[in-house]
Amino acid sequence: MKRILYSIPVLFLALFGVACTDKCTETRTFRRFTPVTLTLAQVRQGIGSEAPRTLQKPGKIYTKDGFLFINELKEGIHVIDNRNPNAPQMVSFIRIPGNGDMAVRNNILYADSYMDLVAFDISDATNIRPVNRVNNIFPNGQFEGGYWYINQATGDVQDQRVDYVTERIQTNCQDNVGPTGGWWGGVVFFDTRGLMNAAPSTSGGGGQQQSTNGTAGSMARFALYNNYLYTVNSTEMQLFDIRNPADPKVGNKIQMGWGIETIFPYKDKLFIGSQTGMFIYDNKNPEKPERLSVFQHARVCDPVVVHEDKAYVTLRSGNTCQGFTNQLDVVDISNLLSPKLIKSYPMRNPHGLGIDFPNLFICEGAYGLKSFDARDALNIDKNLREHIKDIDAYDVIPLDKSLLMIGRDGFYQYDYSNPKQLRLMSKIPVKRPNAIS
Repeated sequence: MKRILYSIPVLFLALFGVACTDKCTETRTFRRFTPVTLTLAQVRQGIGSEAPRTLQKPGKIYTKDGFLFINELKEGIHVIDNRNPNAPQMVSFIRIPGNGDMAVRNNILYADSYMDLVAFDISDATNIRPVNRVNNIFPNGQFEGGYWYINQATGDVQDQRVDYVTERIQTNCQDNVGPTGGWWGGVVFFDTRGLMNAAPSTSGGGGQQQSTNGTAGSMARFALYNNYLYTVNSTEMQLFDIRNPADPKVGNKIQMGWGIETIFPYKDKLFIGSQTGMFIYDNKNPEKPERLSVFQHARVCDPVVVHEDKAYVTLRSGNTCQGFTNQLDVVDISNLLSPKLIKSYPMRNPHGLGIDFPNLFICEGAYGLKSFDARDALNIDKNLREHIKDIDAYDVIPLDKSLLMIGRDGFYQYDYSNPKQLRLMSKIPVKRPNAIS
């Protein structure tokens, strides 16, 4: 009798396993990398200004003087008149091969173009023109997990085209496969690489006429302070002297280690997000920032924003981020030489973030946008004001009660005069061929 009772459940489980294997299918999306070679002439002659385009694969965002700049990954920058946030108008498109980042000082826009830094005169938004270039200053980079570099033997740019391939496959019903990644480039949910950095603007000094800067999102690799443009790649910080904004000069290069992702200037300090921690640099001597300390964490992607004596750091897993941690860290930086964790809060898959104290906005990728009251650092999770779930949020810029947000399906603007109920003012949709649903 014991043998019969023992055999029945074994037979049942065996049949159940076979049925599951036969019936279960799964949709998986993965990245396919195809080598691409570009000559320097193709890159440099590809720059120009043209009529507006639709958003297809938006990257980082930037704003200055009522105008919005949205990166089209590896292709250029959309210029948008946003002086009426209820009805933004596409003005023009700056064609820039290999572009991922930007910053604006006065009427000069700085943008990377693979290995070069290019300065544009944007005083006429309908007729933007390049005015200067620093050649061969960036040795390599990354978009959507695909790497590019300069082939020293040929002088060509060796790049990778990234295609997202979706397929349905037979799978074991008991397999528990998580999300396959995101859609951003650069710094990385798949990003990276992604897209922007919410650094506050800082007035330049060093000239008889005061300079004005724009504002970026938390994913930015470009930042402005005093007479310098700061750019970071995965291992180093490259400075440019912009005392004459239209004529950037190569400044110091600072080795920073591995996995550098974002830069956030706050007062006379630079906060660097990396895959292993948050680096704090003293920038009292803007020509040569000096490292003060490092707040270490597990290997994940890590943008950072700052308000007074607290830093807010989002940690996320996925693709090039590799780790498994998804959380918000609130860090005490009252002693810049010894930053201390105040508290960590679990998140789903946090990306960019923005702070307009006490308002804290966190992009949760496919899980939407969250608005918090951050006044009580020990109870931020209990002060969730709103969670908008039906969007894929990548990065934000809070600006004068107007929240600029870039997401999977477009650019959104919210009025957060009432932070408990964000009001959608406008949206510029993405029209992406072969979009992943």
